[in-house]
Formats: sequence, C-alpha cells, structure tokens
Amino acid sequence: MRRKLAAGNWKMNGTGAALPEITAISQAHGDAAVDVLICPPATLLHRVSETADGAIATGGQDCHAADSGAHTGDISAAMLAETGATYVILGHSERRQDHGESDLEVREKARAAMQAGLKTIICVGESLDEREASNTLDIIAGQLAGSVPDTVTGESLVIAYEPIWAIGTGKTPTLDQIGEVHDFIRAELERRFGAGVGRSTRILYGGSVKPGNAGEIFAVSNVDGALVGGASLKAEDFSPVVEALEKA
Repeated sequence: MRRKLAAGNWKMNGTGAALPEITAISQAHGDAAVDVLICPPATLLHRVSETADGAIATGGQDCHAADSGAHTGDISAAMLAETGATYVILGHSERRQDHGESDLEVREKARAAMQAGLKTIICVGESLDEREASNTLDIIAGQLAGSVPDTVTGESLVIAYEPIWAIGTGKTPTLDQIGEVHDFIRAELERRFGAGVGRSTRILYGGSVKPGNAGEIFAVSNVDGALVGGASLKAEDFSPVVEALEKA
C-alpha cells in the first residue's frame, strides 16, 4: 500500500514568525494516518526541522547537483539532509520557468538528492497552451523520461503533477483531466521501471488545492496526495487538506 502524502511548499514565504504554524501543524498531525511534509525556505529549514521534532517531515525546495564547490548561493543535497530534511522538491515549474531548468538538470539534481538519502518530489506539468493544443500527455511523457533517473526506487521517488496554468490561479483541471494524467503517469512508471517501482511510487496532484476541493481531488484514481502551495502556509488552511486525505 502506498502511504499517502500531504506536502506543503511554502515557496519564498515565511520567516521565524511563521514557526508557530509548524508547531500547530505538528501538534495536529503528528500521528496522522498519512505522511505530512512542509518544505519551507532554506533559511528556515533547520528551525522548522527542530520545531517539528519528527512529528512531521521537512524538505527543501531545490538542491544543486554537485556535492560541493564554487556555486554561490546554491545548496547541496547533503546540506539539506544536515538540517533534518528528508525530502526535496525538484523541477517545480517555477524553477523550470524562472531559472531555465532543463529535464537533464532536474535528473542530475534528483540523482544527487537520492545519493544523499533524500526522497525526491519531481514535478511535471503542462502550460495552458500545451493543454489547449492537446499535447498534455506528450509533455508529461517527455518530462518523466528526461527528469527521472534510472536508479529510482518506489521509496525514493514521488511524482507531482502540477499543471502550470493551475498553480496559484484558483483554476483546477476537471477531475477527469486529473485522473487521465495520473493514470498515464502510473502507466509510464510501470512501463519503464516495472510493477514494483511503478505501483509503489506516490503521485501527488498540485495546483490550487484547498480545503474546498481537496476531498473530491483525493477521490480520483491514482491521486496519492497533494503538493499544496498557499494553503499550506497556515495550519487552519492546511489541516483540512490533511484531514481530507486521511478520509480518502
């Protein structure tokens, strides 16, 4: 059985004043029937890990492919792990767009993260133009082929489907559209890696997930949880999402 995952991506939000939200989430969901993860800014990661004290998991929002070196401003996977992080988000559309990250770069980062013992959440998703041109599945297939290393296991890999046009916009695909993509991702993973990895890898949906729509999204085939943006910044918004996943 795949253990479901509610992951919060704080993006470039949060200072030390936000730590009480971590306390509230940890106290509410320390014994949850699903995995709960918060990925705060790197500046907060160590303090968030200490505050969570193992009640929930913590993760980074990116890492460099190299172990160390002259890479000013970057953070290695080993550095993330030293903060207490056990996950890292890679290939988010905002990284792909804002920093020009290619599938190959994401693959190399994922390889480094897994070598450091981190579970990797690799993001895939299409633009609105690609969706309207009926190219969604081709785009997803290409991103999976290019971004996911050959050495993954079902334990080390999480895939997050985030349609770019739904991130932070309040728009979401139809439930049928979400199901089509998640079923396709599952089939692609099984085809490439076999039933073991293919069936044990968790596939999350991300893009304007909130308490009002979480329950119906979690009822869709092959949706094993969510990668939540803005709704993860406050315990009062994130907790209902976690609770909906527990009921799914």
